[in-house]
Formats: sequence, C-alpha cells, structure tokens
Amino acid sequence: MSRGTVVAKRYAKALFQLAQEQGLVAEVENKLSLVVATLENDAKIRAFLSAPNIALSAKVAALKSGFDDKASSFVLNTISLLIERGREGEIASVLEAYLQVSGAALGRADAHVTSSTPLTEDEKNKLADKFGKLLGKTVRVTSAVNPDLLGGVTVRIGDTLYDGSLKGKLDRLDKALRNAAI
Repeated sequence: MSRGTVVAKRYAKALFQLAQEQGLVAEVENKLSLVVATLENDAKIRAFLSAPNIALSAKVAALKSGFDDKASSFVLNTISLLIERGREGEIASVLEAYLQVSGAALGRADAHVTSSTPLTEDEKNKLADKFGKLLGKTVRVTSAVNPDLLGGVTVRIGDTLYDGSLKGKLDRLDKALRNAAI
C-alpha cells in the first residue's frame, strides 16, 4: 500500500467519524464529491493549488471563499489541512477512501460497471440487486461504456473485478489454448 493511500485513508476515517457524529455522512460525501469534481475539471484551480510560489494561506483562503456556501466546514477544514501539509494531490484519494470507509460502515458498496453499450436504468438496478445479494450490501452502480469489450460487462467493486465481457472470455480462452499447446 502506497504512502499516499495510507494518508488518504487516515484523513477519510477522521472525516467520516466527524460526519457520523453529526449525522452528516451522506452530506459530507456529496460535498466532498462536488469539491473533487470541481478540482479535477478545472486545470487552473489545480495549477493554483500546486504552485509552490503561492502562500499556503492564500490557497486556503481562496478555497474557502470559493466553496464557502457549497461545502460543509468538515470538508473545507479537511481539504485546507491537506493543502497546508502539502498533500493537495491526495484530495481525490481522500474521496475514494471516504467512499470505502462510509460504505463499509453503512453496509454499502460502489460497483463501477463497464459495458460495450450504455446500460438502461433497469439493467443497472438488476446488477445492483444481483451484486447486493452476493455481497450482502446495498450496491450503487455507476456505469461507463467501452466498445472494446465487444459484449457483456465488467464490474469492479473495491479491489475485485468480475469480468463477464466477451473480450475477457476470449482472452481467457486464448490463454488456455496457448497453455494447452505447450
């Protein structure tokens, strides 16, 4: 496990504990997601936060004024702490770790589904039900499209990949045939 991952988990656990004490777990998740999405989608903000010649206090003040009404004090304080400690590159990792920590505590898992064609809401719900029963958790599904899969789906839940794609099956068949020929 990399040092960045360990740091992100530490911050995420602390943020989750504060949010849980206040009954704001879902709100903190939404606000943290908003901040991370904004930072990831705006190159100027990322450049500003990573610029070594700008004072940390100026970065924190700009961040707080920019997100003041859009993010909770827990989220802003956590991100400010990351910036003050030179860990602005870990903000997205903190969100990822927060989702894992909150999911584990609340009996929830996130499934990232990739398919060759866009999934309907009914298909997403069926996948959520199937994997929810398998894991004994409530599953939230996010989806992406990758035409290279040829058919079927891949589902990533945490560190586990369930590959039901046609491409994956063909790759496994090819590997089996090559091994049998040796």
